[in-house]
Amino acid sequence: MSSLIPAWVDGKLVALDKLEVHRRGLLHKAVSVFVLCGNDVLIQRRAMGKYHTPGLWANTCCTHPHWNEPPEDCARRRLREELGLTGLPLEARGQLTYRADVGADLMEHERVDVFLSRVTRRSRPEPDPEEVMQTDWVEMAELCRRVESAPETYTPWLRIYLSEHAESIFA
Repeated sequence: MSSLIPAWVDGKLVALDKLEVHRRGLLHKAVSVFVLCGNDVLIQRRAMGKYHTPGLWANTCCTHPHWNEPPEDCARRRLREELGLTGLPLEARGQLTYRADVGADLMEHERVDVFLSRVTRRSRPEPDPEEVMQTDWVEMAELCRRVESAPETYTPWLRIYLSEHAESIFA
């Protein structure tokens, strides 16, 4: 679990322990990916061993880049590591910033590079059980209904993406 991630301290980008960054609520780099097939989106349920938001549903994948790792390389790496997905086309959808309490006295304060992957066939993920306990393809409008009716079963960042940034991500 312990690893160094790029975070800002006093306006300077430094490498800090991931858990420390989340305890202090420091702004840090992140990457999120949404894989779409038509109107369906691939979502994942986080493994129960995750140190925050275990068992909650999230977007296709999300992570923190390594120091000096380009965002697109990071997105490809985590699609492979978390879900066993390779060779997917990636479209950069811009950068956004959010802050969210993720429980256990931890805070996500991320500057996120968001990527969209449009595929013509539903990919068959082979999740790493240390990262992902379940995946599902869900029609986007149905996902929004589910998040609205049971928000506690979805990660704070997915709720933020859908409620505040859907137009810039999916347009």
